[in-house]
Amino acid sequence: MSSIDSRIVAKHQALTAFSGIRDQIKDLHTENIAAMAVRAAKLEDVIALWYGEGDMVTPGFIREAAKKSLDDGETFYVPDMRGTSRLQTAISDYQSRLHGRTIDVTRSTVAPGGMQALYVALALIAEVGTNVVYVAPQWPNINNAIHLLGAEARPVSLDFDGDWKLDLDRLFAACDARTRAIFLSTPANPTGWTASAEEMAALLEFSRQTGIWIISDEVYGRMYFHGDVAPSMLAISDEEDRVLTINSFSKAWAMTGWRVGWLTHPKSVGAQIAAMTQYINSGTAAVIQAGAVAALEQGEPLVADIRQRVEAGMDIVYEGLSKVNSIVLPTKPKGGMYAFFGMRDVPDAREACSMILEKARVGLAPGHLFGSSSMGFIRLCVFRDKARLTTAVERMVEALR
Repeated sequence: MSSIDSRIVAKHQALTAFSGIRDQIKDLHTENIAAMAVRAAKLEDVIALWYGEGDMVTPGFIREAAKKSLDDGETFYVPDMRGTSRLQTAISDYQSRLHGRTIDVTRSTVAPGGMQALYVALALIAEVGTNVVYVAPQWPNINNAIHLLGAEARPVSLDFDGDWKLDLDRLFAACDARTRAIFLSTPANPTGWTASAEEMAALLEFSRQTGIWIISDEVYGRMYFHGDVAPSMLAISDEEDRVLTINSFSKAWAMTGWRVGWLTHPKSVGAQIAAMTQYINSGTAAVIQAGAVAALEQGEPLVADIRQRVEAGMDIVYEGLSKVNSIVLPTKPKGGMYAFFGMRDVPDAREACSMILEKARVGLAPGHLFGSSSMGFIRLCVFRDKARLTTAVERMVEALR
């Protein structure tokens, strides 16, 4: 190719559509377990434990509420971007009852999924030139959502010495004048680490001293094995503290496919969040919100049942995998729905996951997806039918011995 031809090709490449998109989008990717899932489709009888999703179909009382809404013709726009009045009231009543203090109806905004609520929370405060410090290992959507907004994502890893522990001093030291927020999930995905009441209080005090926001992802808060709900920012923060909490109907009410969650925020920013909702998605469907109302008003027995199933699943996994010398099992987590275990003397667990898929026909999520501090770890979702989960663990034990 001549130099003239090379220049023509280079000019053409520079004018492609891709070259005209934002830099933060150019390197955005969706690296996940998709490649392994494609391989799994060619294998027989694979037990997929890699997704953050249970195997329970949404119970009938929630589905029936949504069907009734549909039959009643509730197929129009919801005028209030913050949600229907019924769901706003149900969220306020639920949170006030759960945390033992009044959490006003004006403080929550409904979103089509916990991820949407999380993105709105980040977009409210993060921008180019700022940073968000987050507790790692962490669900990969957090790092990428921060990046998508043009802010710097700063992971601070939990310490691991057989259990996951938070070094608050190191977390606070990672903050600087450009830090807009500290993000944590508790109980955490993937580790199951759960912030104590004392750690929550220390985070809140740091926020009050510095003006740095706290974004607390509490989606797994009801999947807590030592009480009705994990320690929450909502139990200790005041109405105008710089605190945003994320919640979702996906996990504790078995509603992953419904795409509905909510953001609890200071009252003073409610109008701005409603406006953001208007311009991002124009609200959440009334039919979906009707199902969410039923979940909150009638769903406490369901939440208790799911919690019991998850804890029983954790016991099955820990009892089985404790028989394998090559596996490093952390202290059993206080909550969440994942076993997050290490492979002894394995710096990167991707090959181990591939081997387990091929030999045991069990699909697992490799730890690199959750950050560099967990490369040698593997995530396994325990929210599964007991018999099926037991079979998966037996296969893994046989393959790893």
